[in-house]
Amino acid sequence: MSSHLPAAASERRGLLNTLGLHRPELRAWAMYDWANSAFICTITNAVFPIYFVSVAAAGMRGPEATARYGWATTIGLAIVAILAPILGTIADYAPVKKRLMGTFMGIGVAATAVMFFIMRGDLLLASILFILANIGANGSFVFYESLLPHIARRDEMDRVSTAAYAMGYIGGGLLLVINLLWIQKPEWFGFPSGEGLTAAQATFPARLSFLSVAVWWLLFSIPVFRRVPEPPVTASTEEEKATPALRLAFSRLGETFRALRGYKQAFLMLIAFLIYNDGIGTIVRMATVFGTELKIDTGTMILAIVIVQFVGVPCAFLFGTLAGKIGAKKSVFLALAVYVGITILGYFMKTGRDFLILAALVGLVQGGAQALSRSLFASMIPRHRSGEFFGFFGVFEKFAGIFGPAIFSVVVATTGTSRNAILAVVVFFIVGGILLAMVDVEEGQRIARAEEERVGATQIV
Repeated sequence: MSSHLPAAASERRGLLNTLGLHRPELRAWAMYDWANSAFICTITNAVFPIYFVSVAAAGMRGPEATARYGWATTIGLAIVAILAPILGTIADYAPVKKRLMGTFMGIGVAATAVMFFIMRGDLLLASILFILANIGANGSFVFYESLLPHIARRDEMDRVSTAAYAMGYIGGGLLLVINLLWIQKPEWFGFPSGEGLTAAQATFPARLSFLSVAVWWLLFSIPVFRRVPEPPVTASTEEEKATPALRLAFSRLGETFRALRGYKQAFLMLIAFLIYNDGIGTIVRMATVFGTELKIDTGTMILAIVIVQFVGVPCAFLFGTLAGKIGAKKSVFLALAVYVGITILGYFMKTGRDFLILAALVGLVQGGAQALSRSLFASMIPRHRSGEFFGFFGVFEKFAGIFGPAIFSVVVATTGTSRNAILAVVVFFIVGGILLAMVDVEEGQRIARAEEERVGATQIV
């Protein structure tokens, strides 16, 4: 039948199959990455952090404003990390994955849209909305990610996940470019510009970018709710049905934790990842806040985030190639070494040019470090337990991002400068690297394969 298709249609189908997006539900699922990455780029990484420090916290000393932003980040992520296992358990025993995903997405979209009304000195409002937006976005991710095993076969999941990851980079970067043009060239779009503007007029392009994120996020989320079916629920025992969701969630989390400890190398890898990934998250989240404190031009900082987005996609694939030649563990070590250099250079950073160089370095290693960490962990766990172990991995991944901003804020409050806080982040990479060096990958893989053989191939497939 395919032989009768026009050549262009046949090529398109071949490309979609290669990418792992050959069915409507797979494309619809991946579109949510395109949708929510606008929030990650514009709100979490680029425009809002600058706006928070320079407008919402106007009149406050730079280091103090930076610390306030760090605490707001920590609070939002901590709440989600605590809620994640509870919400995941509820969704496993009731057909509510899409409903809960939509609820959290609605919270995030609404909070982001209301950011349009943040004006000079509205620090409390900005903090509350940022915390709510983080809870909404990251809460929706719990259910979004849980849909993948229900729509993709095991041999498709890597391709589908990678394609969604790339779509997120492109979608978030595309809206960020539009936001950058609004902010840097408002006259091109008929927005107020020039001298003598009121506070509302001067901040209009930035506030409009927050509103655009909410619209973008909502609009491009429609496919996942229309095309992806609600997955069937896990069969419950009578005892589980009678157990309160909170108690059941922590009981299951405890069981998985005890089981994972039996795989020493995978568990050590997980701890190492928690620590160094916290350093990666801190650099991404706090970079523009630090740059604002140093009076680096807003346009330069947003351009830097765009660079990270578009450099990240090809470099993630390049790191995959590198891992095939020298191994995943050595490739992650290389990325961590680059991050150590980034933190040291960040301490001495003074100009916009320095900021752009650091952005290029982050883009070089960010995607590769995180992607290879996941695959390295996956190679040291038995396939028949990958679901529960990766559920635990997800909880650790959410906690990675809490401690870094908190320590960043404490160092700023203690020393009075963000330079020392940036330098302190190097500890995450050093400690994480030391723990990673202690991981015996070959031993971990041997134990995992032996367990697979013991259980038997029929239970693994």
